[in-house]
Amino acid sequence: MYTEMFKSFSEQTEKTLAPYVKFNKLFTKNVEELTELQLAAVRAYSDLGLSQLKAISEIKDLQSLTSFQGQQLENLTKLSQQLVEDSNKFSALAQGFKAEVEELVAENVKQVTPA
Repeated sequence: MYTEMFKSFSEQTEKTLAPYVKFNKLFTKNVEELTELQLAAVRAYSDLGLSQLKAISEIKDLQSLTSFQGQQLENLTKLSQQLVEDSNKFSALAQGFKAEVEELVAENVKQVTPA
């Protein structure tokens, strides 16, 4: 008798907590992807900054200064492209997470709503 009662209670608890477990897995996956994107972005921006510092340290005369200034437009173009790419990646990640959460909510509403 107690075995059936505990089994029933366990099944009900598992059913009740299933949406939370799914959401937590989804959230964890999203945070992991977001962290990877942020680390990649920081790495790219750091590399660009360090290359700029190295280029500045190579300026020794007027000709090297002129060359450095000529590269600045190219570097700004790279930076703006990187910013656009990163914002697109972050946006896609956010939209994907939103769609998955909406799907999870719709699935749970179907289960709760009587037919």
